[in-house]
Amino acid sequence: MTDPVIIGSERSEAGLPTGMEVLSRGGSALDAVEAAMRRCEDNLADHYVGTGGLPNAQGVVELDASVMLGSSRSFGSVGALRGYPNPISVARAVLERLPQHCMLVGEGAALFAEENGFTTAELLTDEARALWRAQLLAAGAAESAKSVEGENTAAVAGDRRYRSESLDLVRRLAPHEGPWGTINIIALDAAGEMCVGVSTSGYPFKYPGRVGDSAVPGAGNWCDLRAGGAACTGRGELSMRGGTARTIVELMAGGEQPAEACRLGLADAATLPDEFRAELRALALTPDGRHGGAAGQFGSVYAVMTTGSTEPELHPRAVL
Repeated sequence: MTDPVIIGSERSEAGLPTGMEVLSRGGSALDAVEAAMRRCEDNLADHYVGTGGLPNAQGVVELDASVMLGSSRSFGSVGALRGYPNPISVARAVLERLPQHCMLVGEGAALFAEENGFTTAELLTDEARALWRAQLLAAGAAESAKSVEGENTAAVAGDRRYRSESLDLVRRLAPHEGPWGTINIIALDAAGEMCVGVSTSGYPFKYPGRVGDSAVPGAGNWCDLRAGGAACTGRGELSMRGGTARTIVELMAGGEQPAEACRLGLADAATLPDEFRAELRALALTPDGRHGGAAGQFGSVYAVMTTGSTEPELHPRAVL
C-alpha cells in the first residue's frame, strides 16, 4: 500500500480537497485528478480554466486538457474545445473510450464530447467578457495613439490596426495581478498508480485554434510510474519546444530530486530563443511521494495534501 498524496499548481486549492476525499476512500488517482480538476474548471472566479476562461482573439473560449497514467503511459487530451465546461472529463473519455487515439481537437473534440453525452454550456461569463473588452479597449487606445503612414482613410487604417492587434495581443497582454495560468494536478493513490492532469483556457487573445502544451504529451504533461509525473504551466510554446515535462521525469529517473529536476527542466527551456518569452513553471511527484516545483520568480508556491491534511498546504517552489 502507498500513502496517497495529491499536489497542484497555484489555484488548484479549489479542487485538491475533493481529490483527497477520493483518494482517502480508496479511489483511483485518475478519479481524484478528474474530480479535483472539475472543481477548478467550475470555479467562476478563475479566468484561466473552464467556465469563465478568457477567450481567444475572436471572443470565443477554447479549452485544452489532458490526463496521463503512469503505469501504462496511456494519454488522453482535447484541444481548442468549445462549448464544453469540463475538458478534463472529455480528455479522460478519450483515454478510456477511444484508445486508438490520444488527442482530439476543435470540431472533432466537440463531436466526440457530444457522442459521449457531455453537456454543453456557455463558457464566456459576463465577468470574463468584461475583462476581455477592457483589455481590448486599453490595447486599442494605445494603438490609436500611433501614426499610420500611407493610409488614405481612417477606416482602412482602423481596420488594419484591428487585424494587427489581434495577432499582437499575446505579446503585449500582461496577466492580472496574482496567480494565473494553467492548473496542474498530480495524484498518487493507495495502489501506487499515478495520474497527471492539466487544464487551461490558454493564452487570452490567442489565435483561434491555438493548442498549448496542456494537451501535448511530454510538453505540459508526462507520467511514467518508473520515475514519476510532471506538469507545466505558463509559456506553453517553450515547454512544447523543450519537451519540459518529460525532461523533468527523465531527470528524476536519473536521480534528481523533484524540485531540482523541475529547476533543471526550466533552465533547459530558458536556453531557447523566444521573443514572446514569459514565465514557465513546473511541479513533479515521485512514486514514493516526494514532490517539488520550480518557477522563474520568488514567492511562487504549489499545494499539497496527504491523508492527514485538513486543507491544502502551500510549499515554496525552487527558483530558476
